[in-house]
Amino acid sequence: MYKIFKYSNHPTVDFAAEELKKYIRMMMPRCGEIGITTDERDGDGFVLALCSDIGIDLPETDSPELDDVVVINTNERGGIIAASNPRALLIAVYEYLRQNGCEWLYPGVDGEYVPVVDSLSAVNYRKMADMRVRAQCNEGAEYQASMIETIDFTPKIGLNSYMLEFDNPKAYYNSYYDHKSNLANRDPEPITSEQVLQWKRACEAEISKRSLIFQDMGHGWTAEPFGIDTTEGWTKDAENPIPEGSRDFVALCEGSRSLYHGVALNTNFCMSNPKARSIVANAVADYAEKSPQVNYLHIWMADNRNNHCKCDECRKKTVSDWYVMLLNEIDERLTERELATRIAYIAYYDTAFPPVTEKLKNPDRFVLLLAAITRSYTETPDMTARKRELPKFALNKNVFPTDLGDYIQYSEGWQKTCFTPKFCYEYHFWIHQYYDFGGIRLAERLYKDVRAYRDSGFFGIIQDGSQRSFFPNGFPFYVYSRAMYDKDITLDRLREDYFSHAYGENWREISEYLEKISDIFDVNYLEVAHRATGERKLVSPERAEALKQIAPLCAEMAKKLRAWRRIPQKRIFSLSLRLLELHSEYCTGLAESIILTAEGKADEAFDAFNSHFDSFGAHEFEIERYFDHHLAYSALKRSLHPGKNRIITEEIG
Repeated sequence: MYKIFKYSNHPTVDFAAEELKKYIRMMMPRCGEIGITTDERDGDGFVLALCSDIGIDLPETDSPELDDVVVINTNERGGIIAASNPRALLIAVYEYLRQNGCEWLYPGVDGEYVPVVDSLSAVNYRKMADMRVRAQCNEGAEYQASMIETIDFTPKIGLNSYMLEFDNPKAYYNSYYDHKSNLANRDPEPITSEQVLQWKRACEAEISKRSLIFQDMGHGWTAEPFGIDTTEGWTKDAENPIPEGSRDFVALCEGSRSLYHGVALNTNFCMSNPKARSIVANAVADYAEKSPQVNYLHIWMADNRNNHCKCDECRKKTVSDWYVMLLNEIDERLTERELATRIAYIAYYDTAFPPVTEKLKNPDRFVLLLAAITRSYTETPDMTARKRELPKFALNKNVFPTDLGDYIQYSEGWQKTCFTPKFCYEYHFWIHQYYDFGGIRLAERLYKDVRAYRDSGFFGIIQDGSQRSFFPNGFPFYVYSRAMYDKDITLDRLREDYFSHAYGENWREISEYLEKISDIFDVNYLEVAHRATGERKLVSPERAEALKQIAPLCAEMAKKLRAWRRIPQKRIFSLSLRLLELHSEYCTGLAESIILTAEGKADEAFDAFNSHFDSFGAHEFEIERYFDHHLAYSALKRSLHPGKNRIITEEIG
């Protein structure tokens, strides 16, 4: 009979012990009960401890609370599972289980591969994660059960951080619960701001339970401190007022101090106004004081681009110089209140251009977040090899890079006057995942991008994207997570690990099939919105002809999938095959509409596109844990049908 000995009663250590117990009992269903105790070890059993508790030195790191170091030394009867901090100890437990054959491929219980074994294998393993921050951030159409499952999934695949954007992320929840992209099949289920705030607190509790690095906020600071509501996100709201007394604080843009194109979240403030900066700095300090659970508090400007104040005073400095002045005032307020909150400031759109005159007075408080939102996702440049003359800042007339190397160069400019650690905010799982139908080329891009960022001195990555990025499978997300954790793991090894545990003995055939799907649809064709030339060459007879291969290819695979699914097997195999079967329907329908696009029949193509999503939406409830119907529709419409708007009514179908 096994025992687990804990060296502390820290909540995350307690949870790690329970997880170890659960999965060992699943692996050996007849092994009997497993006791968990804080008594001294009296024989065989597992010891769960922080390295500092049992005298294990950590020469790998000078920040054991930030770096995740895992130390495992076990035999078939037990042994030591230790780590540098409680979060890393939970990751160490999952790594021990992985070394014994377990895998986590999708969120939720259906997404785990747990072998049945006669005995546990000895493990001798020591590893410090190769990137300090390995994170995802909420985006897309969120629903609460999915949020809780993805937080639980996070440490199982080696991620260690979670970001919740916005004080109240109702806009993301609206995208799911309003069902505006699938009214043919689902009725709206409107929710209140109060409900979403409760759900955010529940998410925070789950993050805390696992001691994950919690990152919070982002956009909103340019409006909320002045009483301007941003809860509805990017919705244009003519009835959203600027409170009396606040108008002078709003950016003078396009000739008036008003909400930028009617959207509060996209509205900046007059940063040259000392009173306005003071209001924002105090609001940040108030939030930080009430939120000690936040590890990185993100202070971003308004969303959108070229939307900053053009008053006579604001014209005297660049946006980034005013931004640094604001950051320094925030630091002063936090210091006055003896708050150690770390602040993440962002190089995003207009603030990608580095400051000219201002410097951070206390750089130890800050980290730079590079958000290269306009970069190309069809290549990974050698970001350390070449330099070139970049455009200078031009107030509200900026042209933004499509080359990731240019963004890196701008971040290096930031560090000349504001030398802080840097990490990045990425968008592979936002719209871009939907442009690679097989997921294989996206996985390759992620693998290369992770390595390129790390080689350029970035200590971490946050992925802005849907929590439901697992269709037809989660291979790209798996690559993202595991490549950050272990820089030496090969893409071929990751591919075999994922596909063999998802599909069993048929994994090679399925992997080759998805590679064909990726290549026939061609991410380079679908990524037209982010091409360096800005050209949208959607009409392409060659692409139309190539896409005619999709229907027979998918039909042939669908027959095999139905046969394979009838065989009694592990649940994860059945799930993976079912997702792939539905994916063949998804690809077939979209290929038909894209063929029309490539033939130049834009109106017919848009009708076929909408008809397909209405039809495929009948499956949404079955696969919503893995597939974000709303974000997929939005992303593909953006690429294939720019400027076209569908008249949506609740009577569709």
